[in-house]
Amino acid sequence: MNDYFVHEKGLCESNKIGNKTRIWAFTHILPGAVIGENCNICDNVFIENDVKVGSRTTIKCGVQLWDGVRLGDDVFIGPNVSFTNDPFPRSQKYLTAFPLTVVEDGASIGANATILPGICIGKGAMVGAGAVVTRNVPPNAIVLGNPARIQSYVRPIDMQPQSVIDFSNPNEKINDIDFPYSLGVGGCSLWKLNTYSDMRGQLSVAEFDKDLPFVPKRQFFTYGAGNKYARGEHAHKQCSQFLIALQGSLSVILNDGKNSCEVRLSTPSIGLLLSPGIWGTQYKFSRNTVLSVYASHAYDNNDYIRTYSEFIDYLKQN
Repeated sequence: MNDYFVHEKGLCESNKIGNKTRIWAFTHILPGAVIGENCNICDNVFIENDVKVGSRTTIKCGVQLWDGVRLGDDVFIGPNVSFTNDPFPRSQKYLTAFPLTVVEDGASIGANATILPGICIGKGAMVGAGAVVTRNVPPNAIVLGNPARIQSYVRPIDMQPQSVIDFSNPNEKINDIDFPYSLGVGGCSLWKLNTYSDMRGQLSVAEFDKDLPFVPKRQFFTYGAGNKYARGEHAHKQCSQFLIALQGSLSVILNDGKNSCEVRLSTPSIGLLLSPGIWGTQYKFSRNTVLSVYASHAYDNNDYIRTYSEFIDYLKQN
């Protein structure tokens, strides 16, 4: 028999409870629920049948886990977090199947947050107290507000402190940097384009075979992202990219699995080389930002690493 604790005023109808899990007073767990090892389920929690909870997960007071909720390992659910499982609820009208709401390993959700049905909160992400999550949350993202928007990213525990370069900050003097400037994250670096200025305005120019780190095979633009969206969130196996903020500004996070760097691109005279094997994220877009991206290879879906867990596995294998 499994060795777990149920408070004398708790009601646990499930026999699928992991070792060393603690279930406290006035909590009710239905028969079909599956709870992992060494979890702490606090007072006044209700868990329905079609719910799975990983190991070492904490569920604080006043939380209800409805059918379709899946919690990974090492998850933290704060007090009075509200999960939902029906996008159009009506009294005594029941879905034949409920959408899956997934909170991946290591994610944390702050007190009184509301999670809409069918949402995935990525590995290591943090949802701020009171946030209303209406879209999937990327791994390691910190989201706040209503609707929840990405504010920054969590640095993985085993990664070196993240450096920040912000050319919109007057303390960052472009003339004090020798270009190309290595960022210390894989082969990523900053490049300065030839720039000319007179009373007619400014001109930045680059000859592909001389002024860029590679001869592009492809170019694309991103625009209309706004501050509520993040782009990128993937890595490439072979393709290099060169990013230029033609208008507005954005932040780019670079991650090679050991080191990370955040760069604020805010001028067309500076380009960022994003080398292969780097997890890249673009976010904090200012209004009307236009980002130009040159790629060293033609589009190849097999060159993409789409999830962070696959990225970590790829680094271990290579």
